[in-house]
Amino acid sequence: MALDPIEHDGITVRHAPDRHRYELADGEVVIGHTDYRELGDDGAPTHGATTHRDFLHTEVDDAYGGRGLASVLVQFALDDVRAAGLRIVPHCPYVAGWIRKHEGRFDDLVDWPA
Repeated sequence: MALDPIEHDGITVRHAPDRHRYELADGEVVIGHTDYRELGDDGAPTHGATTHRDFLHTEVDDAYGGRGLASVLVQFALDDVRAAGLRIVPHCPYVAGWIRKHEGRFDDLVDWPA
C-alpha cells in the first residue's frame, strides 16, 4: 500500500511511480526528487516482481536549500518503501547518509550495496 502525498511547510511530498522517483513540489513545480530503480530478487532491474527500490540520486533546487526538505523527502520515500513491503538499496550517498544518521529506523529493510 502506497502512502498518500503529504504537505510539509507548503511543499507537497509525493511518489511519482511513472518517473521512478519521489518528488517535492511547490504548486505544480517540482523542486526536488530522489530517483530509484526497481530491482528483483536477483538484484537485476525488473519490470515484473519488484522486491527492492535502489535509490540512485537525490537533489533539491538551491532556492529551497537549508529547509530540511531533502530529509523530509527521503523519510517519506523510505516510509513508502516500507508500506509497499519492499527493501531498500541505498546507492545514493544522501540516502545512505540519512539511513546511517537515523540508525535503527530502517535497518531491517536495508541491503547495503557491495
